[in-house]
Amino acid sequence: MENLTEMLKGSLEGCVLEIISRHETYGYEITRSLNQLGFTEVVEGTVYTILVRLEKKKLVNVEKKPSDMGPPRKFYSLNEAGRQELELFWEKWDFVSSKINVLKSI
Repeated sequence: MENLTEMLKGSLEGCVLEIISRHETYGYEITRSLNQLGFTEVVEGTVYTILVRLEKKKLVNVEKKPSDMGPPRKFYSLNEAGRQELELFWEKWDFVSSKINVLKSI
């Protein structure tokens, strides 16, 4: 599908939170997961911007761990505030998607 960037803007943060909620992970791995799900236009720079924002909002725990490939990696895990934010994201998503589906069917 062509150029989903604008549609994704509001939901990408929630997608990143969902990926982090499943297991401790790092930026490149998150980008790769999104790409494998079909979000091929999502690049590392976008994901790292989101990760910085999540860190500033104190929604994730961050731990630096050694890497076999150069400098240490930042690993992200969801904390309680992040879990609450993710729950709120899915509530909003369910509301919006249900309304769009109703609109689509009339």
